Amino acid sequence: MRRAPLAAAVGVALAVLTACSGAHPGGLVAGTSRVDVGSPDLVAFKKHTDIPDCPRVSATGVDGGMPAVTVPCLGGGRSVDLAGLRGPMIVNFWQSVCHPCRQEMPALAAYARHQSAVQVLGVDILDVQPGAALQLARDSHVGYPLVADPAGNLVGQKPVPRNIGLPFTAFLDASGQVVHLEAGAMESEKAVAEAAQKYLGASG
Repeated sequence: MRRAPLAAAVGVALAVLTACSGAHPGGLVAGTSRVDVGSPDLVAFKKHTDIPDCPRVSATGVDGGMPAVTVPCLGGGRSVDLAGLRGPMIVNFWQSVCHPCRQEMPALAAYARHQSAVQVLGVDILDVQPGAALQLARDSHVGYPLVADPAGNLVGQKPVPRNIGLPFTAFLDASGQVVHLEAGAMESEKAVAEAAQKYLGASG
């Protein structure tokens, strides 16, 4: 499995820095964002993809589950309180300029398309290019819902690490508890399926 390395050199391009670590992009601080992930042009673009509406969540949080942070649906739609997510589910954190994420996304898309036992949710995190994110998702034939956290409100909220390396994946059981955290890319549909079987007991 491959993982984007942490940027170490001064003057590394902003896109590379934000793809590799939990640093906040320029112009953003935790809790605020000038990035509109549901602008009219993005809403229109999303209509020409296979990306479904974001899930309706009504359950309350559970101990050991996802953080009680509400994030908007990428490309418009209902916002999602991640604390209400229930599995079996794969929650994948990614970014449009993260090279390992770009390699992993088609594998996740294929897995989600070929089985129904495990849900998949993508979280576009610390990404100031929502248009590029939607383009990548369309090119990868994504057919699972996507939310966005351009300001990084999830960073440092357990189970999301403060210095997050991307891609990063959480596996949720039926109760909503996080049963495994995976750092690095699952680069094939088979790798995703094997992880789902190992951590969620789901075949498919």
